[in-house]
Amino acid sequence: MSSFEWSSGVWPDWCQGCGNFGIFTALRMALAEMGMDRKRVVLVSGIGCSGKIPHFVKATGVHALHGRSIPFATGIKIANPNLKVVVHGGDGDLLGIGMGHFVALGRRNPDILVMIHNNWVYGLTKGQASPTLGRGIRTKALAFPNINDPVNPILIGMASGYTFLARSYAYNAEHLKEVIKAGLSHRGAGAIEIIQPCPTWNNIVNMEWVAQNTQYLSGWDPVVASEDDLLKKMQEVMRLESMDKKQLGIIFENRFKETFEDRLASINGYYKDNPPARQRIEDEGSSLPVSMDKTFGRYMV
Repeated sequence: MSSFEWSSGVWPDWCQGCGNFGIFTALRMALAEMGMDRKRVVLVSGIGCSGKIPHFVKATGVHALHGRSIPFATGIKIANPNLKVVVHGGDGDLLGIGMGHFVALGRRNPDILVMIHNNWVYGLTKGQASPTLGRGIRTKALAFPNINDPVNPILIGMASGYTFLARSYAYNAEHLKEVIKAGLSHRGAGAIEIIQPCPTWNNIVNMEWVAQNTQYLSGWDPVVASEDDLLKKMQEVMRLESMDKKQLGIIFENRFKETFEDRLASINGYYKDNPPARQRIEDEGSSLPVSMDKTFGRYMV
């Protein structure tokens, strides 16, 4: 299957030069090269320019509420753990109104990949400062320089418990494609921060800015070698993120943390073989009988 076969046929209507085109291209390339089954892929998005992604990809898609794509995606994954669930959201959507849900996903560690379209502004609502815009920066839509300190998605993700963290660049579709493939292959909560220029509202973060303020990781091993190595690796990531230039590549991967699906299976022996999506809810139009003792007895204390 080619990457073009992952296009839904709906015309992408982003602004000319929008970084979302690169993300859309890299996502389709990754899905095609991995031979993903479109019946098992679910894309969930929030509100914003990034929220249109599910309309353009030929797979199951959900356009959820502002800041609520992560809990929606979590419900889908819990109901059917065999699905590959991917969240798309902007820096404002996921790290502003949706920040609590972003943190909660890391704590639970379900097998969900979150792709953060980071352009430092609220692009759909005309360029207000988002949580990732640096203090003292004034983009074209701001009357005054931003007075708030920025958040770092990688450090917040690591502190929250995400087991896969990476950063890439929307205009380098080849690099982003490989990072997405690694994220899709990882088992656990993953987050990819994608530097996504917004030529319409952000005149600061452009191609020249990216060339001067980013660098591709070289000689870096992101994998946590053992459970005892976790703290050391986290300290190394903090050192990386303190550098003047933003690092592009896979930054952190922990394969030792139990996923949320495994945690559910440990308290419910039926979960893996009979998750909610597979359970019958009726028999020839009639409701199935419910045994309160069988259903709820093991939860009594």
